[in-house]
Amino acid sequence: MSDRTPAGQFFDAAITLLQRVRDEEADSVEAAGTLLADTVSGGGRLFAFGAGHSSLAAQDIVYRAGGLALMNLLAVPGVVGVDVMPATLGSALERVDGLASVVLETSPLRSGDALVIISLSGRNALPVEMAMKARSLGVRVIGVTSVAYASETTSRHVSGTYLKDHCDVVLDSKIAIGDAELTHDAIPAPFAPASTVVTSALLQAVMATAAATLAERGIEPPLLRSGNVDGGHEWNGRVFEEYRDRIFYQR
Repeated sequence: MSDRTPAGQFFDAAITLLQRVRDEEADSVEAAGTLLADTVSGGGRLFAFGAGHSSLAAQDIVYRAGGLALMNLLAVPGVVGVDVMPATLGSALERVDGLASVVLETSPLRSGDALVIISLSGRNALPVEMAMKARSLGVRVIGVTSVAYASETTSRHVSGTYLKDHCDVVLDSKIAIGDAELTHDAIPAPFAPASTVVTSALLQAVMATAAATLAERGIEPPLLRSGNVDGGHEWNGRVFEEYRDRIFYQR
């Protein structure tokens, strides 16, 4: 495919971003994977949260073939993807103060657990408050965000802080402000977002690190297999039974 086509340009942009996060976020990926491995080996549970399109990357690591069976989706009604009408309601809910605290107080999260929070801008009240509240409960937090937003936008949380300010580990997706990689002389707005591609890759790198770290410690990582291969359902059934007290999407 020619680099002069919009498709080729997008692939090049995405590949460049993936190479950047591979090289520049290697230490953070290692730290995040180690944090998850520590949580699993210590008897803790794993959770992931993202609002709007950031929820796509969170869902990608939950109940996933080849992924850690202990990763649970922390769902906030109205902000999981674009599952409400109008879709703009989800964006509005991200800016509501107090919502994250209510969600966490009624969730199974407890001290010793780990929570992955995904927010491209990291500026809205929901992800900031969720990170703050989770850490106050003794939960360790991994934030996945574009750090650039903190220097070029205004926080929407009353504290004036961003998600990155309340995490044990921060993964910087390197996505530019506005999340659009391409421009065209005849198109007035930038287009072609790459945040989902990059964020999902970052998180799968973290999952791979966590699994390998557990194995290096002599602990078999609780991985799921595809239900579309022979024996997959039986394998997963054994994992679900062994870790039933730490898996919530089965309930």
